[in-house]
Amino acid sequence: MTTKNSSGDVRLSGISKTYGSFTAVHPLDLTVPQGSFFALLGASGCGKTTTLRMIAGLEEPTSGTVRLGDQDVTALPPHKRPVNTVFQSYALFPHLDIFENVAFGLRRRGIKSVKKQVEEMLDLVQLGEQARKKPHQLSGGQQQRVAVARALINHPKVLLLDEPLGALDLKLRRQMQLELKRIQTEVGITFVHVTHDQEEAMTMADTVAVMNAGRVEQLGAPAELYENPRTTFVANFLGTSNLIEAEVDTRTGDEIVLKAGGGKLTLPAERCSASTATGGKVLVGVRPEKISLVHADDAGEIPEGRNRITGTIADASFIGVSTQYVVDSPVCPELAVYVQNVERDGRLTPGADVVLHWSPAHTFGLDSAQSLLAGTAGSAGIEEEAA
Repeated sequence: MTTKNSSGDVRLSGISKTYGSFTAVHPLDLTVPQGSFFALLGASGCGKTTTLRMIAGLEEPTSGTVRLGDQDVTALPPHKRPVNTVFQSYALFPHLDIFENVAFGLRRRGIKSVKKQVEEMLDLVQLGEQARKKPHQLSGGQQQRVAVARALINHPKVLLLDEPLGALDLKLRRQMQLELKRIQTEVGITFVHVTHDQEEAMTMADTVAVMNAGRVEQLGAPAELYENPRTTFVANFLGTSNLIEAEVDTRTGDEIVLKAGGGKLTLPAERCSASTATGGKVLVGVRPEKISLVHADDAGEIPEGRNRITGTIADASFIGVSTQYVVDSPVCPELAVYVQNVERDGRLTPGADVVLHWSPAHTFGLDSAQSLLAGTAGSAGIEEEAA
């Protein structure tokens, strides 16, 4: 990940953080390209905030180096690094109006003429008309934008965002996701964003690093991570995945045929990160929205070449845009299937015998030695994050 202008690159080399016998971040190599919107995503305690704090200089690494562009900043205090941080709490000055909150950094550096810069920054975050209000007179989303403007006016090479939308309600959070992405695109500054919210990371970031227990499990574009997870943690943490235990039967060219519960499933070889030796075990994955669901009476209408599984509907939940089914199958208990509410089949109710079918191209394969539950809510192994 390199660009011609690397002044805003963030490069972590062998960076780690331990507290006594506890390792919050295992040695980590990570490059954040200049001008990108980069997300560190993971559950509470995965090490993402500790990593961000080491970039900011708020936490001293146990080992490794932090470079911003060509500059090694590992030993520099926070105020000497070309970075600014926006926290969840905003930390605005309640006694100053919005204009003076944004101007604060410039005035502290002894800059006398601040009017033009502050007005441009308030326009960028669409708060020009609120300049003389106090923070308590603004909504949470507006206060968040003031905090971003106050950070950006110092022209940092990198803006660090630590769970910046965590205090907002759902609707406002979604608006602010789009707003922050717009601001980042306009200013072109490198944003590094820490969040536990998968949708937030996938909506905003060009690149996402999924962290678990102090390590990066997988790094890539949101669509790549979602469509081609390499571990069960990523498959389960980013959305929902059905994981089916299967055995390699044969391999012909670019396809692997697997045995599962008496039936056979086809998997593209390029989408399998597990060993494909005959007789070997593989976890077959498919996302719930990729699966079609038909009543058993209509099984003859399923096109040839589809992966198919029989089962019985255990539960159905109508949630407006879709109906979410839970299907018990000899192949796998509690398969999740999401069906868009376009033409609802009234026969698809709990107790109905059904056939699930999907394109082999939407199937992925994972190493069966991993936990099926990794990355699911309440799964064990997520460490508590220090500081």
